[in-house]
This record gives sequence, C-alpha cells and structure tokens, in this order.
Amino acid sequence: MKALLPALARPLLEPHLPDGVEAAWFTSPAEANAMIADADIAWVDMQPTRLTSEAIRHAGPNLKWVSTIYAGLDAFPLDFLRERHVVLTNGAGINAVAVAEYAVLGVLAAAKRFDEVVRIADRREWPMDAPGKLELTDTRALVIGYGTIGRLIGDRLAAFGVEVTGVTRSGREGTLTPDAWRARLGDYDWVILAAPSTDDTRTMIGADELAAMKDGAWLINIARGDMIDQDALVAALHAGTIAGAFLDPTDPEPLPADHPLWSAPNCMVTMHFSGRSQTKMFQRAGALFLKNLAAFLAGKPMANVVDLELGY
Repeated sequence: MKALLPALARPLLEPHLPDGVEAAWFTSPAEANAMIADADIAWVDMQPTRLTSEAIRHAGPNLKWVSTIYAGLDAFPLDFLRERHVVLTNGAGINAVAVAEYAVLGVLAAAKRFDEVVRIADRREWPMDAPGKLELTDTRALVIGYGTIGRLIGDRLAAFGVEVTGVTRSGREGTLTPDAWRARLGDYDWVILAAPSTDDTRTMIGADELAAMKDGAWLINIARGDMIDQDALVAALHAGTIAGAFLDPTDPEPLPADHPLWSAPNCMVTMHFSGRSQTKMFQRAGALFLKNLAAFLAGKPMANVVDLELGY
C-alpha cells in the first residue's frame, strides 16, 4: 500500500510506519502531483494551500483516504472526493487551543485597544490615560460556530465574566440555530466567527448584519476570510457602524499591500497567525495521522472523518 507523505513530516512518521506501507515523500508540488497517481493514501497539504486541490485531482483510482492537517477544508476538492468515494479526515483539534487563545487575544486587544498601546510605545509617549477602558466582565459574546474551537473560546471568555451564547446547527444546550442569530446581533458586544467555510457561511456577515450589530460591538474572525463581505466591513468601519474588527484570516491571503483593510479605522489584521501560534502543531498532526493510519489498516473507524456533503 502506497502512502504519499510530505517530506517535512518524515522525521515524525518514518520510524512509526507499519510494515506493508510504502512511503513516497514529496518535496515539491510537482512531486506530489506525480507521486499521487498510484497512491492509496495521501497527505498532501504541507505546501501552499492553493496547490492542494491540484495535487488531489492528479490522483488515480487507488486513492482511498486523504488526510489533512487543516480543520478548514476550503482548499479541498470535495466534489472530486465524493465522486471517487475517498475518505477525508481533517485536523480538527490540532490547532484548537491556539486558535481559541487567539480569539481571546482579539477580544482583549480590542477591549484595551492594545493596537493603540503599541503605537503609543513606538512613538515613545507616556499619556495620562489608557486608550482602551472596556472590562470584559458583564459583556456578551456571540460565538458563531460552537464546535471544538467555539466551545474552547466560550470557556475562556466565561472565565473573564463574559456571557457567551453559541450558534450551532442543532440549537443544542441553549445555543442559537442558524436561522435565529441574526435577529439577536444587537444584543452582543463581541461577535466571533468560528464556523467552517461552507456555501452556507460564505459572506454570512454583510452590510445588513453589520448594521444590526451594536455600534460599540467588535467583530472577531478566527475562521475564514470569506465569511465576511469585506467591502461592507470596510464601509462599516469608516462609517463607525461597529466599533472595530479583529481579523486573523482575510480574503484573499496574503492580503495585498494596497488593500483597504490595512488602513481601515479600528481594524486589526493578524495575518492568519492563529493556528501557527504554537510549537506542537506538526507533532500533533503526525500523531493523529499515525493513529488514523492504524485504524485505516485495521478497518476500524478513523478520527475526524469529514462529511463531504456538509464540508466539515
């Protein structure tokens, strides 16, 4: 059985690969595209995400399982995998703590206007007052997407005294359903995006949603950039419709140097650092792959199997 694997992960994987698994280690997109032709298993995403879909589409009829380090699947050809009946497992949980902490960082940075603190320090000034005075206690947060990462965000914000409401497809445990949260946007000080990128979530925050938010509310995005109508957001920031935005992902990425988000008032852009703000990402990814490989070879259920219809 042939497994196409990233050479970057070789030190983590090779000592633990079982007999009967022939590893092909790719070091470039061209190698991935060529080697996947007869592969049964493929882990091809340790390269620019725009090339992931291209590599998978070069697969031959043997491909049975694709593994990814990522939780978000917007770079994957889900239609192709459905047609071929290929199983896809994602990296949900690998980056969960780091991403959740980044969401809390966004809330704290907004509350205390730490972006302004850094600028003041750069100017070597010592003002008599603080630029940010908002205390988190007794504020309210709406977390859209209350899965693994969303719940971690909620737990951490609750420790600061924030009243947290989640949004889930089922409305479980007191959460709001996808058809209910828009009517409640004006109740919250923090609107946090933590949902997967799907057809249902793309541009879910547009001009109407921004207008419905409190004028003192902040939009925090640690999910995917395509969930926000960025033209509408830029307009809202300039108009003061909302207090500000903390954007870890953007659309596109990298964000062009002349993009208006860079200079929009009260907007913090963090270059999609959230998932990379840790030291154990590759170790966790390798351990998850090896666990799933053992299950795959034994014909047992694997962890993090994606619903290819839902896209997560």
